[in-house]
Amino acid sequence: MPRFAANLTMLFTELPLQQRFAAAAAAGFEGAEILFPYDIAVSDLSRAAIRAGLKIVLINCPPPNWAGGPRGFAAQPGMEDRFRHDFVRALRVAESLRARHIHIMAGKAEGARADAAFLDNLAWAAARAPHASLTIEPINHEDMPGYYLSDYDKAAAIIERLGATNLGLQFDAYHAQKITGDALAAWAPVASLVRHVQIAGCPGRHEPDTGGIDYPAFFEMLDRSGYRGWVSAEYDPVRQTAAGLGWLPARTP
Repeated sequence: MPRFAANLTMLFTELPLQQRFAAAAAAGFEGAEILFPYDIAVSDLSRAAIRAGLKIVLINCPPPNWAGGPRGFAAQPGMEDRFRHDFVRALRVAESLRARHIHIMAGKAEGARADAAFLDNLAWAAARAPHASLTIEPINHEDMPGYYLSDYDKAAAIIERLGATNLGLQFDAYHAQKITGDALAAWAPVASLVRHVQIAGCPGRHEPDTGGIDYPAFFEMLDRSGYRGWVSAEYDPVRQTAAGLGWLPARTP
């Protein structure tokens, strides 16, 4: 059975962020991801995670103005300086939090110039932080119109072309279902490239025991394929988070 992490940007939001770590641990999660841990002192977040016994497994880059702001810059021509400045900031935060992965967001872009910008920025980031694990994630265009990376074949080709040992794929089953129509079938062609997995019900992005994805079968498939990374619950709870955790397998000794 996979190791489960809670996305504390979306789960347990009835509590202040620092208190969500303890709530997640009490619910049975072993790790936590935070999309944008830039508005609270890193030392406070680190202490909260340590007290709860949770590992921080992922943060996003860049630290944007998420309320209507850009969804990344890595594929936007002319924004190289902005991307690299923000990446260095994200790297400092990730190192302080001992975060396992940094998700590099591409932003809205298209065309040959965007292709070149994305490749150049990823190559630069991989060389700038050879000790860090970096991920890229296809995101469906219904939820994020115009997002540069929305195709698994394209993501795989980028990772294989760059050949950076510290760059891998982030597989969000919700987005995979939206993009391909079958999240389970989408797994096998890219499984060897995946560093991090996220889950949510589809449609709706609610608890993963809702919608059309057979998550018990998905978890079994991850085990059979040899995936040993984290599986993060990244969804909008229908009710208070604890009331909707019937899907979470019991933690094994």
